[in-house]
Amino acid sequence: MIVVIDFGSQYNQLIARRIRDFNVYCQIVPPDTPIAALRDLSPEGIILSGGPASIYEKNSPSTPSEILEMGVPVLGICYGMQFMIHAAGGAVQPAEKREYGFAELTVENTDDIFANMPRTTICWMSHGDSITSLPPGFESMASTPNTRFAAVSDAARRLYGLQFHPEVEHTPEGTRILHNFVFTICGCRADWTMNAFAREAIAEIREAVGGKSVILGLSGGVDSSVTAILIHRAIGKQLTCIFVDNGLMRTDEPKRLKKLFSEHLKLNIRYVSAARKFLDALAGVSDPEKKRKVIGRVFMEVFEAEARKIKDAEFLAQGTLYPDIIESQSAFGGPTSIIKSHHNVGGLPKKMKLKLVEPLKYLFKDEVRKLGTALDLPDELVWRQPFPGPGLAIRVIGEITGKRLSILRKVDAIIIEEIREAGYYRKLWQSFAVLLPIRSVGVMGDKRTYDNIVALRAVTSNDAMTADWARLPHDLLGRMSNRIINEVKGVNRVVYDISSKPPSTIEWE
Repeated sequence: MIVVIDFGSQYNQLIARRIRDFNVYCQIVPPDTPIAALRDLSPEGIILSGGPASIYEKNSPSTPSEILEMGVPVLGICYGMQFMIHAAGGAVQPAEKREYGFAELTVENTDDIFANMPRTTICWMSHGDSITSLPPGFESMASTPNTRFAAVSDAARRLYGLQFHPEVEHTPEGTRILHNFVFTICGCRADWTMNAFAREAIAEIREAVGGKSVILGLSGGVDSSVTAILIHRAIGKQLTCIFVDNGLMRTDEPKRLKKLFSEHLKLNIRYVSAARKFLDALAGVSDPEKKRKVIGRVFMEVFEAEARKIKDAEFLAQGTLYPDIIESQSAFGGPTSIIKSHHNVGGLPKKMKLKLVEPLKYLFKDEVRKLGTALDLPDELVWRQPFPGPGLAIRVIGEITGKRLSILRKVDAIIIEEIREAGYYRKLWQSFAVLLPIRSVGVMGDKRTYDNIVALRAVTSNDAMTADWARLPHDLLGRMSNRIINEVKGVNRVVYDISSKPPSTIEWE
């Protein structure tokens, strides 16, 4: 295991992902984690992440300085390097010239962390402070034209610092540097795989649950589906899944999922049809946050009513993922609860007073897909594109009505069909339509129309933290537009969203 101390860097999850790509387990913890707890984790190495603060600022984040005396290798990155040097007795001051973006790195010492590297390479810098003097035992390993101490080390204590970011793609030799740290310096083994994770998780679930019952709200998304099959492998019929049809899903999706779960995966599922209840509650509601709250409240009512029928239920299972956990504990997590108000973290458990089972809480989305494949889940589930918890309610901008939902379902079906046939479904993170609350003039059959506008949205991403609009072929876009306008009554204009995240979000609401 490698532990990452999170000082608030926007790249902290990227560090963990890079290390997990080596088949080495990596866990992110907040900086106030006690030294005893860090020792209990028994890491082979520790990485101090970057962060937006300055080490000399009041209330800048810190972690116990004893971390440098634990006897395990420590790698400080950017702010993490400055914390290390400051804690060891060196000096950090505002740089005369800040350094952001590409910089030419000159390596002075190609031992250890820079083994098998060229003497000069490019690195990605992002700092306004610099180290001005090193503590006893430290020496310079690399520099840039603007930064004298771009990399330092105390080889005797296996302490290393990098002023640049090795985890980003903009540092070409970054993967090699991290590989050297993880394997050569820390001595890790590449034995963390999804097959191994599945075996351990199943054993842990079986031990934790014993003979009691577990309830899971099953949505049909990859997270809840993988959670369901993993728990089912552990305790079988002690798991009861509750699938709530809220009337806000895609065309025929409840029917397809029911067949898939019941016939092929043999899960114990209770299906609750509650479309009318949700639509009645949403009548006249246009504000997106109010929509989410209404949907959450009604879901709770329906879910709780069904859950009360299950005897001996002591556990609630959720498909919470690692980014949800990280963002809720980050030193600089920001307004996560507002941005992701439909997320699992902090939702059902407090109200229902059930113990939580969250077997995926230390996995990223791509790892969940790998786990699903290892568990032999059908590709239809493993590679299903993310679908928001509130469903089509946040893709119908404005008031939700049965008619507007019907229009969007037809549009959505055309998009998915065309994206699949063109071979783009698994290349895209998400592809969908948004029904806008405005209408425009058109001409159809020599008659003037005044109908709805739909926006097409297709993005590429690895984890949804950032996303870019997909450069789909013009003929594919034209074909989708032509079919939508001709086949969906009530739509006379189609537009394509070419916004990236940030500054936009993937969903419109």
